Amino acid sequence: MTATFQSWGMTYEWAWFTATIAGILLIALPLMLAVAMIIYADRKIWAAMALRRGPNVVGPFGLLQSFADGLKVFLQETIIPSASNKGLFLIAPIVTFTVALMAWAVIPFNSGAVLADINVGLLYILAISSLGVYGVVVSGWASNSKYPFFSAMRAAAQMISYEVSIGFILICVVLWAGSFNMNAIIEAQRGHGFGLVNGFFFNLLLFPMWVVFLISSLAETARAPFDLTEAESELVAGYQTEYSSMSFALFWLGEYANVLLMCALNAILFFGGWLPPLEWAPLYWIPGWIWLFAKIFFFFFVFSWVKATVPRFRYDQLMRLGWKVFLPFSLLWVVLVSGWLMLTRYGTDPARPAISSSDSFIEVCQEGDLLEGIPTCPETERIQ
Repeated sequence: MTATFQSWGMTYEWAWFTATIAGILLIALPLMLAVAMIIYADRKIWAAMALRRGPNVVGPFGLLQSFADGLKVFLQETIIPSASNKGLFLIAPIVTFTVALMAWAVIPFNSGAVLADINVGLLYILAISSLGVYGVVVSGWASNSKYPFFSAMRAAAQMISYEVSIGFILICVVLWAGSFNMNAIIEAQRGHGFGLVNGFFFNLLLFPMWVVFLISSLAETARAPFDLTEAESELVAGYQTEYSSMSFALFWLGEYANVLLMCALNAILFFGGWLPPLEWAPLYWIPGWIWLFAKIFFFFFVFSWVKATVPRFRYDQLMRLGWKVFLPFSLLWVVLVSGWLMLTRYGTDPARPAISSSDSFIEVCQEGDLLEGIPTCPETERIQ
């Protein structure tokens, strides 16, 4: 895109700046439209599972219901509690909404169709998703109300608990793909299952990690059955109890943007991203972004299905599942995956002769695998 703007007579600096802004808008604006549509889809799925009709009045088939709700909250008055910390009270929903959008910068929608194709894309997502808890915690504390504060404490403990497990799951994926780059992870899944299936989910060692990741995704986004931060029977409305108007809407938009992000990560890390489900040439005639969106919607349907059918966990059950089940299980799986790869991928390389422990340090110095150019190797001068 930068080259296109340069061909229009712009300097490289202005062309890069314009291309970056255009890329951000191409992601942010459709994402906001998608959030409006999935709120409608969410309500329709819940209604269908409860044998109701759902939104059906505003617009054809009720498609404009989300826009009517958005207009309603936009026209409402923003009420700030007199005892609250006004600055933090207003900043909290902005932080939640902004952080939810920032993670999409490294999501590849097709081969090369990504705003920032950085080598540590997965690490960037893990870091950005960790920042989302700040908006929740700050909103609960700044409200100066006991129920939002209890909710903020719950949210902090819940997000930290499940991010640890998610981190170990991502290590398994990175070990198998050999890269933190999102496009490289997708390419590593091409023909992964007997040359026919595109996706790590077909791998018997990685399939359990996908199941844990899917459940952790529900907990990370505070969706049912892990919506303890908004348990209406205990905390009124949780950390957003004191919010109204657009500040409340920003929390709503940020929550659904995070849900879409987790659906996209499930599709990218385990189901081949923009690759078709099968390694069959006619399926490649369909653009990659259509496959990605179809997978995202499938996982969103699963999220809505779970919310409509599974009862809410107790808080002690939530913590037990995160710390006593998922954490040791994912840690054990990191050991199993790394051990399997050492046996099958790295331990049988015929081009690399086996070396004894006494020769290993000199061998590494000779090949320069780890210590190339580092003067601390005692054999460097002799070898040179």
